[in-house]
Amino acid sequence: MSDLRLDAEALYGELLRGVPALRGPQGRLVGITSGGAWLAQRLQQDLRLEGEAGTISSSMHRDDFAQRGLSASSAQTQLPFDVNDAHIVLLDDVLYTGRTIRAVLNELFDYGRPASVKLAVLVDRGGRELPVQADYAAARVSLPDAQSLELARDAQGRFTFKVA
Repeated sequence: MSDLRLDAEALYGELLRGVPALRGPQGRLVGITSGGAWLAQRLQQDLRLEGEAGTISSSMHRDDFAQRGLSASSAQTQLPFDVNDAHIVLLDDVLYTGRTIRAVLNELFDYGRPASVKLAVLVDRGGRELPVQADYAAARVSLPDAQSLELARDAQGRFTFKVA
């Protein structure tokens, strides 16, 4: 599986085509730090949406907080709109166990009660530990538990994947 090659830019193109149907006319984009936040920011621009995309952190609600602690580099949640009754498209780079999504939903509800939340990801790698699924995934791949898949962004904002 170390030969796995994913074209993150091509997958972003798929996400760009799929998100408008999930978003509807009034939906707000919220990206999970850090890869999902990068996706949300770029989608906000490429879809020519007004305002800013939100950024949300899972760090305060993680079930492994005692082991991981709060990283000094952790981006904080910034939601530049009222969450109450909003239709939210939550964006992440890689969906794996579902634990990050659970933590992010807890964080989101600390800010209000959205009308709906839909999940869009670049890659669904399987391996779920919680009953979470993406409403839209640009790709589905299978990776051994020991391997990781991480989105990277260069200085020009182009995406690549690192498989380790």
